[in-house]
Order: sequence, then C-alpha cells, then structure tokens
Amino acid sequence: MLAKILVDNIGNNECKGEWGLAVYISHKDKIILLDTGASSRFRDNALKMGIDLEKVDFGVLSHAHYDHADGLPCFFKINAKADFYLSEECKENCYGKRWIFGKYIGIKRGVMKEFSSRIKYVSEKTELYKDAYILPHGEGDFSHIGKKAGLFVKENRKTVPDSFRHEQSLILRTEKGLVILNSCSHIGVENIINEVREAFPDEKIAAYIGGLHLYRSDESDVLSLADTMKKLGIEKIYTGHCTGEKAFDILKNELGDKLVQLKVGLEIEA
Repeated sequence: MLAKILVDNIGNNECKGEWGLAVYISHKDKIILLDTGASSRFRDNALKMGIDLEKVDFGVLSHAHYDHADGLPCFFKINAKADFYLSEECKENCYGKRWIFGKYIGIKRGVMKEFSSRIKYVSEKTELYKDAYILPHGEGDFSHIGKKAGLFVKENRKTVPDSFRHEQSLILRTEKGLVILNSCSHIGVENIINEVREAFPDEKIAAYIGGLHLYRSDESDVLSLADTMKKLGIEKIYTGHCTGEKAFDILKNELGDKLVQLKVGLEIEA
C-alpha cells in the first residue's frame, strides 16, 4: 500500500494546505481516494504531485463534514467512473456549535441529490475488492462525545448531539497487517480499533492513519489517549488535520517514533 496526502492542514513549498483531509491510495492494483478536503485544492495538489485523479477506482467518504466532502463536485467532474461510498447515515444535517452559535458544517447542500447516481451507501462491513473494506462506526451511543466537542445534527427538526453514525473507516490488508484509515476518529481511537478487531479477529493492526480530533482537548485527555495508544500496541500512527499542534507535540513526547505528522505530500508505505 502506498498512500499520498493530497490535503492536510500543513502544506509544503509546492502544495498548499487547508483545514481538511484527502488521501490518494494505491493498494493491490486499485486506486482509492479517501475524502476530498474542503475545496478543489486536492485537485490542484494532485496535479502538482503528478497524480491523475481520473484513474481513481473507488472513492470513500469518512464522514459527513464539509472539510472532507466539499471537494466531491470537483472530483465527479474530473473522474467519470468511480463511485463514492458513504455511510447510509450520511445526511446534510451536521452543525458545529460554540456557546450559543451554530454553524452548518455538513456536506454541501444538494450534492447528495445532484450526484446520487455516483453515490453508494454502506450499512455494514463491506468489501470493496479483495483485502479492502469499509467498516461503519457509531452503533453505540457516542452522543456524549459530540456534546463535548460541540458537534450536533438536526433530526426531526431538533438539534441533538452528534453520535457519529455517519463515520466509517477504510481498512486495507497489507503484508505488514491491517491499515486503518479514519480521517477524524470522532468516536475515539480505542473504540474504532476495538470495532476493527471485532470485525477482523486475530489480525495484526500495523498502522493507523487519520486525525484524532484533539485540537480543543485538555492536556489530561491527550495524555490519557497516549496511554491508551501504548496499550493498543499499534506500530505506527500517522496523524494531523484535527489533532492539533499542541496535542501532536504532547503525543510525540509520549509516543516518540511511533507517531508521524501528516502533511501534504507525505508518502506512507505499508
């Protein structure tokens, strides 16, 4: 497996970053695009990196937030063949709230209807092709996490804490073991890994790739997560985007070489 980061908060000399994530993945003889960032920047960076997005075979949306989905219209114009796989719980109904203010942070309104012929919905562990799977999350009640993070959804005209039923992981089997790609890890790394282990019993997890949504977290919460990660025994953790600079530094101090910073242009082999 070879993954190339097209979008992350941190750019480089050639490619600009933005608040979002998009990952181009070559695995077996297939090409996957995980998320599209918050704009068409993933396309611009791909061009600069010599990546042909027309060759993408499958698209996977990790969850229903704008900073991962707003590049979808751009992708569908570039690529005429690849379907995008969304959780069946994805809706245009996600909001962020700080104090008394609420802001729409979901998939751009109208996109799901406009491109309905290119969208496939996932409700259970789904095999994309041999050794590549999508695993939906959020069957438990994670609304307490949504409330703490200030993330909400509108359901039946009511605003309620997000329980992240729209979140899913991309799981790739490699020679080194399983690689988990979950762009924001809203329900928590430990919960995600436990669900992966239940779905893939007795298989080694070689790497975890994605944001950890710690940019508003207290130091004690970050240290607690570091202890959890040590116990989980994951060999490599590649993180950025919503992890936050302060949280990353704390984790780096605790985890050392196990932790790698995501940034545009980074290549990950597994």
